[in-house]
Amino acid sequence: MGRLTVNLCGIELDNPVIPASGTFGFGYEFAQWYDINCLGTFSFKGTTREPRFGNPTPRIAECPAGMINAVGLQNPGVEKVISEELPKLKEVFHKKVMANVSGFSVEDYAYSCEKLDAEEQVGWLEVNISCPNVHGGGMSFGTDPKAAAEVTRAVKRVATKPVIMKLSPNVTDITEIAKACEDAGADGISLINTLQGMRINLKTRKPVIKNVMGGVSGPAVFPIALRMVWQVCRAVKIPVIGMGGIASAEDALEMMMAGATAVEVGAANLADPYASKKIIEDLPAAMDQYRIQSLGELKGDC
Repeated sequence: MGRLTVNLCGIELDNPVIPASGTFGFGYEFAQWYDINCLGTFSFKGTTREPRFGNPTPRIAECPAGMINAVGLQNPGVEKVISEELPKLKEVFHKKVMANVSGFSVEDYAYSCEKLDAEEQVGWLEVNISCPNVHGGGMSFGTDPKAAAEVTRAVKRVATKPVIMKLSPNVTDITEIAKACEDAGADGISLINTLQGMRINLKTRKPVIKNVMGGVSGPAVFPIALRMVWQVCRAVKIPVIGMGGIASAEDALEMMMAGATAVEVGAANLADPYASKKIIEDLPAAMDQYRIQSLGELKGDC
């Protein structure tokens, strides 16, 4: 094993850096800039049972130290992801990919997960019960322990691949949701998704995005994400993927010191398409600076 190698739910990654869903498309879009096989893996665009156009525009706006978005899970639907997107991805990415799945009912989640689980290139199912930008689904499953457990059980019944439940920070006690997912059979947890927020345009006196509220991401949320990852890593025994404002190798190391097995990089990819690649390249020097021999020694180091 190399010094950057980590094991995520039984699958070895060359390094722990994973571009987050919604910030890396279906991968091949970034392959025009660099060889994306340098990544540990990546989580592809959130996929639902039926095609979605997403929320009306404007739906993305910059904020100090971050951004706010309400894209609304725009995607072509699971059938087209399998028939059109995955074949294109296979041409440029030769590792297992993480399939990110969202839904509006327990049945939706189970249907899409069963379909994607059958795909050879899919290594993990990241089940998004935390999207704050859609109505009637997403986050509504991730703010109630019973609902989170119900989705987890339904997916586990149809899945053979590791199931990673993606949690919402928009709750009172994140550990309660995480433990409910673990008890229902989840193989891993990823967190955090975006925090709900809004901005108002002073000139128009209207919200800057059409959906009024959206998900806040970027460096501003990093301390909150780090705190929640630290809490969850001490509440469950399954692997945790940490995300939320990671923009440097040092951020990644800090998140792993909190207990994360791997990290996801989100908003940074939108500001700089090379962000994830740079973090991977910078990790060895950062590890040397802080006298870290291998990433395995960091798990829950603090």
